[in-house]
Order: sequence, then structure tokens, then C-alpha cells
Amino acid sequence: MTDGLQRAKIRPIMRFDVVLIRLIFTAILLGAGYLLHPVPGHRFISMGVAGVVALAIIFFEMRIRRSSLKTLIGAAVGSILGIIGAYLIGSLISSQESMAVPPSTKTFLTLALTFFMAYVGLMVGAAKGDYLDLSALGGIFSDKTARRDLKILDTSVIIDGRIADVAETGFLTGTLILPQFILRELQQVADSPDSSKRQRGRRGLDMLNRLQNNSSLDIQIVETDFPSVREVDLKLIELGRQLDAVIVTNDFNLNKVAQLRGVNVLNINELANALKPVVLPGEAMRVFILKEGKEYNQGVAYLDDGTMVVVDNARRLIGRNADIAVTSVLQTTAGKMIFGRLCEESEGAGNGERSRRSLREVRSGPALTRINDTES
Repeated sequence: MTDGLQRAKIRPIMRFDVVLIRLIFTAILLGAGYLLHPVPGHRFISMGVAGVVALAIIFFEMRIRRSSLKTLIGAAVGSILGIIGAYLIGSLISSQESMAVPPSTKTFLTLALTFFMAYVGLMVGAAKGDYLDLSALGGIFSDKTARRDLKILDTSVIIDGRIADVAETGFLTGTLILPQFILRELQQVADSPDSSKRQRGRRGLDMLNRLQNNSSLDIQIVETDFPSVREVDLKLIELGRQLDAVIVTNDFNLNKVAQLRGVNVLNINELANALKPVVLPGEAMRVFILKEGKEYNQGVAYLDDGTMVVVDNARRLIGRNADIAVTSVLQTTAGKMIFGRLCEESEGAGNGERSRRSLREVRSGPALTRINDTES
């Protein structure tokens, strides 16, 4: 995180240097316009024209800085090809000795054609530059900005804490961006007089320390802020649009608003929902008892995805179908296991009415799952 702080401090210095260079460049052009006096009339008129030219150049520079390397190379190649084509066609026009076309008209046509071909080549090359494969030209032409994988952390996902578990598994790649206004919000929550809020804020700070101690993560703190925007959620969206980054959150409202603004979102709740168990305790299913289990009188079956189902007192049913009720689901790093017992034993133990849910028949190998609507 210290590297992120250093980078965050360097950026304002770089911005000041850029502004200083632009001012020096404008002053040089103004001085040249005043001394050289290229425009007839008063020297201040030449100086004003030089100022307009300086502003136009700075505006062009600000626009071109936002373009990717592919776009710049495509625009340069397209404009060069356009100028070469215009030169060849202009040479044909100039070589004509017909007196029907005055020399001034030939010169005008040549200049107009040059500007036209250069402009068309510039625009077409810039539009088609994304199709270039810069990796084939060597590492010196690699477009590093196009490979950035930035993820902005929201306050809610930091306090939730599951982001640290996901990061430790190695599924969270790229650079994690921690805005300064998110840190301020966490500190305000941690210093709140409300005990519950204070506990949540301190939990968020502990999660940040846990992320910082993860050596495989690249965490950067950015000072970028939007004083005109009051709400933290809208600041996150603006920062995501500026950095072309993804927002990591579990806030439903922020998720929807960011998608409407065109900012990609990774929702931890959606990830947890995608990883929920296939079956739940109490659900009934029909399985094919394939073999004997490790414990006494156990039977083992398998789902189509390879999940092991351990059934108590099912040894006598090996090679047959059995209706079972799921008692628990065990999730480990090696996979998941389902434990159950026979439905007839559940009924005999006084569990009340038997399950009316659909029973899934699962066989080993290539057998298909069938849904049977049966009532006990």
C-alpha cells in the first residue's frame, strides 16, 4: 500500500509539470508572434493569432492523450498513406500540359487533394486502429493502458469482508483501487458514536489490513475526488468511468445505478448466489446406491456432476434406487459432499409428513436425471 501512496503523490506533481510545460509553450509562441510579426498590422494582432494557435495545439494534445496506442498508430499510418496517395495523384495533375486548366487551379487541386486524402486516412486509420496486433511488432509497441485491470472497492464490500477470502483464493486479479474518499468514509464509520456502526467501521479497517498483508495483491490509494459530487456512490461511478475500472460492491442500488451509467460491476452477492449448494437440507431426492460406504451400513451414490451422496443404512439397497432426505451438505476445498438418510427412516423417526418435492433419480455414469412427480 506504500507504493500506492507514492504513486498517488506523484500524480499531482506530474499534473503540475504538464500545466507548467503548456504555459511555457504558450509564452514562447506569444513571444515569437510578437517579435516575428507574421501577420500584417499591429504586433499584438500577430501575438493574438499565436495565442489562438497555441490554444488549438494544446486542445489537440489534450484530446490525443486520451487515445490508445493502437488508435495513434492507425491514425499515423492512415494519414501517411493518404499523403502519399495525394502526392502521386497531384504529380499526375501537375504533369498535364493542357492550357485548359490554369496553373493556379492545378495548385489548388493538389493542395485540396492532399488535405482531403490526409484527413480521410487519419480518420479511417484511427477508427480501424483497434484491429492492429501490437504484440506482433515487439514489446516496445505493447499497449499497456489497454491491459489494465482495475477494480474499485466500495465501502460495503470492504466491511462485508468476503472480498478478503476471495482475494486469498487467487480469483481476484488486477489492481485494487482504494479511493481516498472511501477511506474517509470508513474512518467516519469507525469513529461513529453508534456502537454498531463503530464495530462495522473497525471491521472494514481490519479487512483493509488483511488485504494489505496479501502479497499477491496490488493495492493503490488514489487521491482523485469529485468535490461537485456529494454522494459517495456517484463518486465511485465517476471514478469508474474516468479510470475505465470495475466497481466491486454488494450494494444492490449502486449495482443498478452503475450499470445504467455504463460502469461494470462485480457483485459479491451474485457470486455467492452462483456458488450456492445444489441441494438444501430437508430436500428429497432419488438416487442410485452404487457401492458401500466407509462407515458401517452406509451406501454411496453420485450425482451427475460427480458429487458424492452418503446415505445412512443404505447398504442393503446397493444396485437399487432409494428415496432419501438430505440432512446436511459439506463444502470443502476438495469439493462438496451430501449426507442423507432414507425417507422411510425419516418417517419412522416421527418427522411428520413426508416430502412432496420432486424426486431426482441420479445414476452413475452416463445415466440421465429424471424428474418424477410423485407423492408419498
